[in-house]
This record gives sequence, structure tokens and C-alpha cells, in this order.
Amino acid sequence: MSQTVGKTRLAYSRVWHYIDVGSDPRSLGRIASRIAVFLMGKHKPIYDPSTDCGDYVVAVGCKDLRTTGKKRFQKKYYTHTTRPGSLKSMTMDKMFEKWGGGEVLRRAVRGMLPKNRLREKRLARLKTFEGLNHPYKENIIKFGNQSGIGNLPEVQETLKKARASG
Repeated sequence: MSQTVGKTRLAYSRVWHYIDVGSDPRSLGRIASRIAVFLMGKHKPIYDPSTDCGDYVVAVGCKDLRTTGKKRFQKKYYTHTTRPGSLKSMTMDKMFEKWGGGEVLRRAVRGMLPKNRLREKRLARLKTFEGLNHPYKENIIKFGNQSGIGNLPEVQETLKKARASG
């Protein structure tokens, strides 16, 4: 028997997920944890912590990101260049003004990914956009958790032919 049952090229293929952050009722942390699961590939049956089998995620509408409580004004992000006296802090509200909600979402997801050499590769597959327009419309297969592959005209034609002949 083969040792590579299920670990085919098709199993490792990457899917593009679409998440509309603006219309999603969940808060920042809940959306970020779901995105981290997709980027790591933990939703796939072939998941292995040492392999990079995750998917792409396109997050749109990041300017309407929801937070709970007073996090928007009280949460601080710190940066340090390792030089004495170079510690800088910025509130979440200032970060929204300066870099937008996409950077806030990216930092939240970055904190939820494992701290290893795959972290930056996984984070590079997260595409964030402030508005609803993005250049990856043709690649997207899954909208949230629902598959949009059945709505493609080529797939519907093939299904009609299969039903007519069967």
C-alpha cells in the first residue's frame, strides 16, 4: 500500500477565500483567528505543522473593522529598533488613520500564527483591502465557508450535460 494516501498535488492545492470584513458581524479577534486557520491550512485533513499547506485569503472592507469595548482608543502597538530610546507606541485609532484597517487586521493575524520560519510566508498570502475592489476576483473559490465553484458557468454547463446524458 502507498504511504502517500491523500497527500496528492490536489490535496496541497491552494484555495482563495474571500472575507468581507465590513459586513461580517464578528469582531477583529474572531475574524483574525479564522483567517489564521485558513493561512495555516488547519481546516484541511492533510494539515501538518511543519508543512505550508495553507490557502490564500482576500479580506475586503477593512476600513469598517469592528472592535469591542474601548480597544480602538486604548490598545497600543509598539515598535523598537533595538537602539536605546527607540521604543515608539501608537494607538489602534492612529494606526487606522495612518495605515488603515488592513494593517490592524494583518498585525492581529500575525500574532495568531505560529512563531516559526513559515510565519512570513503564510502572512504574505493574506491580501487586505480597505474597499470592496480587489484584483483577485477570478481566483476566489470560497466566500467565507461557502464554496462558489458551483456558480461558475463552466461547472453549471458540465453538470447540465451530465444530467442530460445520465
